[in-house]
Amino acid sequence: MSVAHPVDQRLERIYRVRFDEAGPDGMLRSSGYLRFAQDLAWIHSESAGFGRVWYGERGLFWLVRGVELDVLEPIEYGSEIVVTTQVIGFRRVIARRKSEFRRPGTERPIAEALTDWVLLNDAGRPVRPPDEILKAFVGQPNAFSPIRVPEAERPQRPASAVVRTFGVRRSEADPMAHVNNAGYIDYLDEQYLAVIDAPIPTELPAPRRYRAEFVGEARPGSRLAGQSWQGTTEWCYRLEGDGDTELFRATLETDPARWIGG
Repeated sequence: MSVAHPVDQRLERIYRVRFDEAGPDGMLRSSGYLRFAQDLAWIHSESAGFGRVWYGERGLFWLVRGVELDVLEPIEYGSEIVVTTQVIGFRRVIARRKSEFRRPGTERPIAEALTDWVLLNDAGRPVRPPDEILKAFVGQPNAFSPIRVPEAERPQRPASAVVRTFGVRRSEADPMAHVNNAGYIDYLDEQYLAVIDAPIPTELPAPRRYRAEFVGEARPGSRLAGQSWQGTTEWCYRLEGDGDTELFRATLETDPARWIGG
């Protein structure tokens, strides 16, 4: 395949924080950063000739496997935000993208994200990206370790963990008929604020860092159990579905001295 257009290795777009993307505190939800990053990643792919039709004809699709998101300062409803995306590495079946977020006219980031995307075939098995993609998006093979969250794995949960159960609503499903990866971050934030008994509205602490692994999928009608506990240095969260199937594990850190500049 020949790429239809020259590929900018780093793509930039301006988004506006819409009313429904902000929480009760008037600030962009943590999930909003991931939604912007995901949208721009697909725009970037389509600009190189790899759109959803191209993937559909080959029985391939990308899913987010891991995320590290640093929210360095809040951004309010109605503000413009400059978002960038770039593929920075390939590792067998995984492509890593880096996304940066800043206010227009400034270079200081207000948020940064690393996203590990895994390529699957129509049987749901991980596969190596086709050569066309590897040639179009210049990365460094085997230059990174996949994002993992061992702090929230089984059987780490203590007996004192808080457990909250809820159902998946149809309105939470994306075009792939399951909860989008950003939706899991909404579940995490909701439980964190409930556990600390935060009044409404309450702004989440910033800076803050999320590390997350997406293990399974939640579909409309599923019953979920969010489990959370305080770890040694981070707040831990795990989500399980029907039959105690693990779907998601994550940590939230609010001590920037541990990771800013690290």
